[in-house]
Amino acid sequence: MDNLGTPAPQSSDSSNPALTLPPGAPRPNPVFFNDRGLRAGWRILIYLLMVVLFSIALSAIVRKIHRFPPGLPTPSAMLFQEVSSFVLVFGCALIMSRVERRSPGVYGLPAAETLGRKFWLGMLIGLAEICALMGLISAFGGYSFGTLALSPAGIIRWGLFHLLLFTFVGLFEEFAFRGYLQFTLADGIGFWPAAILLSLGFGAVHLSNPGEGPVGAASVALYGTLLAFTLYRTGNLWYAVGLHASFDWGETFLFSVPNSGVVMDGHLSNALLHGPKWLTGASVGPEGSVFAFFTLTLQFFVVMWLFPKRQERSNSPVALAERAA
Repeated sequence: MDNLGTPAPQSSDSSNPALTLPPGAPRPNPVFFNDRGLRAGWRILIYLLMVVLFSIALSAIVRKIHRFPPGLPTPSAMLFQEVSSFVLVFGCALIMSRVERRSPGVYGLPAAETLGRKFWLGMLIGLAEICALMGLISAFGGYSFGTLALSPAGIIRWGLFHLLLFTFVGLFEEFAFRGYLQFTLADGIGFWPAAILLSLGFGAVHLSNPGEGPVGAASVALYGTLLAFTLYRTGNLWYAVGLHASFDWGETFLFSVPNSGVVMDGHLSNALLHGPKWLTGASVGPEGSVFAFFTLTLQFFVVMWLFPKRQERSNSPVALAERAA
């Protein structure tokens, strides 16, 4: 299968030449430094502080330019929010990459694979997953497609809009939870402890969505673990971005059902979910269905089949993080 990401400038080891001291220099304070340089926790703190400060500044600028109405953002406002959020978290990682003297590609989005084979394979499998999930719900009488809600021109326009929107949703959420933070936290506590901790955070954050519930949040946390597994097997986040984007596109636009408790404008049909909550997820959407856990479990086997053996490379993102831990 595919190889693992793009080469980083430093391929000999995972030390941090920007933050380590020359031979013979006094030993640094162990609270702040270890033998690889500044400890992972402090790097994460610096990164998060940058994200928060830049986010506050960006919000202030946006409020000066345009005042958005209260309630659920309009589709165009949601697109702006997702694009700016991705630029924010990725831009702060670019700054950290200069400080740490690493290629930004080691944080999970190597430029050489942008919208490449892994991304489109993830798009295909994500679409297959949501089709399987909705097929199971429908087979037990929990879903009706309904009548078309859009004209032919509207189908094309809204279909492309949601594809663009959810590509940026995938970029933002994957990099926010499995990009710089995953790489750096893995430096401190190991890949899988970091992945599980961040996946639990991924599920908890979704509880803030209107209509979301504990079962849906648990499904999202499991989904986060799956996406971390794709990072582990493929070496970067491009497969996960495609998987995330197409699943959300299928849920929101194609099947026109709630996505994490949110029903958006521009959906394809006047679809209905009907039946017990365990079957349909009710206001949460299909991710709250018991069948979501079944299809997610199948996805682990799909990833193992598509990427049966992760080739070890000294400069792959996962190998760097694992060797540093």
